[in-house]
This record gives sequence, structure tokens and C-alpha cells, in this order.
Amino acid sequence: PMKKLVLSVVLFAISLSLFAQNETDQNELKINMSNLIGFKWLDVGYERLLNEESSIGFGTLISLDHSVEGLDDFRTFSLTPYYRHFFSDKYAQGFFVEAFTMLHSGNEIFYDFEDSDYEEKYTDFAVGISAGAKWVTDRGFVAEIYLGIGRDMFNKSDLEVVGRGGVSIGYRFQ
Repeated sequence: PMKKLVLSVVLFAISLSLFAQNETDQNELKINMSNLIGFKWLDVGYERLLNEESSIGFGTLISLDHSVEGLDDFRTFSLTPYYRHFFSDKYAQGFFVEAFTMLHSGNEIFYDFEDSDYEEKYTDFAVGISAGAKWVTDRGFVAEIYLGIGRDMFNKSDLEVVGRGGVSIGYRFQ
């Protein structure tokens, strides 16, 4: 099921980039390097620029190693659509604020000192906000840094809040 979901997300991104292309349409593909290095999470993103001051996009996160502990060590998968608004004279770069939602799942570990420890799977939905900055070179290289927080809406796990952030690199193209 996870492979089908990832394939669906990739096909959706490709269809978005091919649909209604014109000279001003711009897209970005990015990888969050801090999540890959720090948590062994493959965190890739697609962003479509709507105009000089806004964009929409989504990130897909997949845990590559469930034994790594970190700030959010229970999460094994998330899909995070977002909307960004930029505050700069440059085209869709500089300081931004972002509203996001996150569908995430994982395995919570519960420690029972009398019996054995056990895991429970969960899936929850969060709503949140982030802030960050993006830089783009003349040849399309993208670097961004951002940090955000969201609140779980369905209380399906003990997490209550989710984090979003990192340092991403990528490429802007038409």
C-alpha cells in the first residue's frame, strides 16, 4: 500500500507540471537534506509557483530507518500539502510564511515495565504554519530553510503536535 501511495504522489506531481504549461509556469523539485542526514527520512517535495508571491506544493516523507530516534521518531510516513506566500521583490523567493496540512502515520512505542514493550500504529491529520526563506540562483538551483509546527486534529496518537522544517536543496524549472 505504501508503494502505491508514493507512486500516486509522484504521478500527481508529474501531471501537475505537465498540465497547462506556459512561459511563466515554474515548478520546483526538492529534497530535505537535514531530514535525510539527521533522521534518515527521505523527504522530497514538489512546488508549483502560482505567481511572483505565492505557490502551492506538497512534501512526501518516508522513514528509511525506524530505529533512529529524534524529535519525531514515531513518524514513518507523511504527506504534507502547503500554500506559501512570499514577502520579497524577487519572483517567489525570499522570506515566506506557509500554511500546511499533514496526513501522517507511524508507530508509537509504549513502555510497560511489568510486561513487555509494545507498538501501536497510528494515522492522524494536522494543521499548521511555518516560516522560512528561499534563495534561487539564475540557473535554477534552489536552497531553502524553514521551520513550523502543527496540531493534530484527531488525537489518534500521543503526539498532539507535529514539526515541519529543514534545509532543502533542489531545482526550479519550467
